[in-house]
Amino acid sequence: MDFISVHAMDGMPPRIIATCMSAALISVAAIADVPRCASTVVRYTAGSGAGGSYQNPASALGPPTRFTGVGIEPGAVTPFRPAFMPSEIVSIGRGGELVIAFDEPVTDDPSHPFGVDLIVYGNAMCGDLAYPGGVAGWVFQEGGAIDVSIDGVTWFPVPGAIADGGLPTLGWSDVAPYSTAPGAVPTDPALPIDPHITAESIVGLSWPELLAVYGNAAGGTRIDLADAGVTSARFIRIRVAADAASVPEVDAVVAVRAARAIADLNNDGRVDGSDLGILLGAWGSCAECWADMNHDGHVNGSDLGILLGSWS
Repeated sequence: MDFISVHAMDGMPPRIIATCMSAALISVAAIADVPRCASTVVRYTAGSGAGGSYQNPASALGPPTRFTGVGIEPGAVTPFRPAFMPSEIVSIGRGGELVIAFDEPVTDDPSHPFGVDLIVYGNAMCGDLAYPGGVAGWVFQEGGAIDVSIDGVTWFPVPGAIADGGLPTLGWSDVAPYSTAPGAVPTDPALPIDPHITAESIVGLSWPELLAVYGNAAGGTRIDLADAGVTSARFIRIRVAADAASVPEVDAVVAVRAARAIADLNNDGRVDGSDLGILLGAWGSCAECWADMNHDGHVNGSDLGILLGSWS
């Protein structure tokens, strides 16, 4: 994390600056609250072409991977380096399917950010048009249709949803495209990006522009249960056609949290030192990022005042 000079912080008193920096130092070690994820494997059929060492369906349970390649080629998960270890993703071959379930149903809730209720994480990735500079090329997607069900018997397809597609996963909001160490500010996998931002729309974006688009979110395929015509779902099925061109991998399925309070930058239900650390890490020009709470294109003393006024 880069520290901000005293002169850059709108003349805040030194005592306030010291307090802010102390809180930021505490927050950089903190990991965002674990989101509500699919927790049970109901059934799994590997299908043709599923990688032999990638057939553990439990790899799709829990939160998406933030750091991959331990013991081989370690690095932070970014749109240019997806999760790739057998313990992190499960492969679903041609003619195969994966059915996983949440402990409790996920509801279609208009108060969820952008109306999104579920996010599916695969291991889609961007090509790099300026390696190693991190300029997004086309996103490599491997498919996988998504169905939802409340009882695991009657299924409803989610139109247009791609399990191993959407936006590639970003594990940390303060890393470089090919960081070999974890970041200090984890993204929130339960926070969706605006569904109008598609894999096609990020092509050509530089690394700073990509980070601005993601904000504190982690990417993934965003699902509004209303699109499937259901009010709630507990079971998620990912299936692959027998004649599919490619074989998808799945990392996680996450339930979206209710909309955040304006200053709750990590969407954990509190406004505290973790949020302050995110704000300080984004200090300065910051187009379309969560920390710019008054939407003036900058994270500065005005936003700090909003956050401190919302402290919980």
